[in-house]
Amino acid sequence: MEVQGRIKKIGETQTFGSNGFRKREIVIVTEEQYPQPLMVEFVQDKTDLLNNYSEGQMVKVSINLRGREWQSPQGEIKYFNSIQGWRIESLQPESSSPDMPPIPPAEAFEPADDINDEDYDDLPF
Repeated sequence: MEVQGRIKKIGETQTFGSNGFRKREIVIVTEEQYPQPLMVEFVQDKTDLLNNYSEGQMVKVSINLRGREWQSPQGEIKYFNSIQGWRIESLQPESSSPDMPPIPPAEAFEPADDINDEDYDDLPF
């Protein structure tokens, strides 16, 4: 499965237990009629995949849904779900090619103030 959206938050890598289990969480906000903030966790060596991403970036994350059953000491059974990421890709267009010069912002151009209304013709021929 995949989920697409904008990165809202990237957490720090957390280490648990004596065996060094690592986990890192990221929050993705989907861009749809009703945007959803989804927390996706990356575990073990997949935590390093998030190093090249930053908040505000559009991404596509490949996920697996995980479920667990837990029984309390009183015998009550509860179920927990998690979303686990295993791949992440940027959806933002790559920067322009090195052969093309960057396009200056609109503020870099001065407005034309020497237009004569009598010479103005909006016909294309």
